[in-house]
Amino acid sequence: MHKDDKMTPIERLNAFMTGKPMDRIMAMPVACSMSGLALGMTHKEKRSSALNEAKAQMACYERFGNDLLVVEYGLHGVGMALGSKMNNPENDVPAIMEYVLEDLNDIDKLDKSKLELKNDKAFQLHIEATEILIDKLGKEVPTGVLISGPFTAAASIYKTENLLRATRKNPEKVHELVKFCTEALKPIYREFIKRGALILLCDPIASGTILNRKQYLEFVLPYTIDLMKDIHEAKGMVCYHICGDTTSIVGDMVKSGCDMLSIDNRVDLAYTKQVVGDKVPILGNVDPVEVLILGSTEEVDSAVKTCIQKAYDSPCGYILASGCDLSGSVPLENIDQFMASARKYGKWPVDPKNFM
Repeated sequence: MHKDDKMTPIERLNAFMTGKPMDRIMAMPVACSMSGLALGMTHKEKRSSALNEAKAQMACYERFGNDLLVVEYGLHGVGMALGSKMNNPENDVPAIMEYVLEDLNDIDKLDKSKLELKNDKAFQLHIEATEILIDKLGKEVPTGVLISGPFTAAASIYKTENLLRATRKNPEKVHELVKFCTEALKPIYREFIKRGALILLCDPIASGTILNRKQYLEFVLPYTIDLMKDIHEAKGMVCYHICGDTTSIVGDMVKSGCDMLSIDNRVDLAYTKQVVGDKVPILGNVDPVEVLILGSTEEVDSAVKTCIQKAYDSPCGYILASGCDLSGSVPLENIDQFMASARKYGKWPVDPKNFM
């Protein structure tokens, strides 16, 4: 437990979920991609082994006292297992260089058995990292797994531009592919839930910056609802996040059945509170780039204060978080400040006078 806290993250989460007093507001800078920085590792070194992935998360927790450890199955895990080719950069997140599916008429040729735990070494690595974290710190801090939603999984198999074009020209095949991904993701989610991980379902290709609301309602929401039901049948808890501007679909996202809703910094927290704050807890949304990566500690402090001021009184609860995963060379002192400001402005019970 961090020296400046009076509760462990597990105690804080349990209090949050049951409406009991906490020592401070929950705070989750999404320290996933950049976590190796806490040990001086490159991104490539961090993702090279289960032990490195786990050690990086433990180092972040030891330094920051953040309320969630994050294992990175990732947004491209499904495509990579099926045969999409990735690059392997030293200090960046890997990107898809070649897609396994070139023709939507070949969906039935995809081999779903490649996604099974026994056949996917990357999946095995992330499961092992999850097991290490829960064994070492499971009684003190929760572990989540960042994993793609169905539409983003489809975009890891079939090139994004072609997928978007097909929503207009070949919608039946897009439905077939997204349905395939939905069914493929269910057993993957269940393996992590079986180990005790929370699900961080991230579907950035479903963003309002990319899809309009009609497309979201047709190609994304029905499959996400199906996934959420399966997660809950497996006794899992899920936080739902879509990157970019989701203002037009915030209310629709909650219809998915998610347990918590995370929003990007492009969406106003006060608006989100007004629309869905009485339905689910909301998370967000300090700007990960302009503030946490490029900003000063003073700017971090101001951004944290603003977020807490806007959403601390959300009816179903509020968790301070970055608007998205922190990648690249984020200054560690900015995450220190994020947590320090959370402890200052989010001390329980939150006093609005602190915002003056």
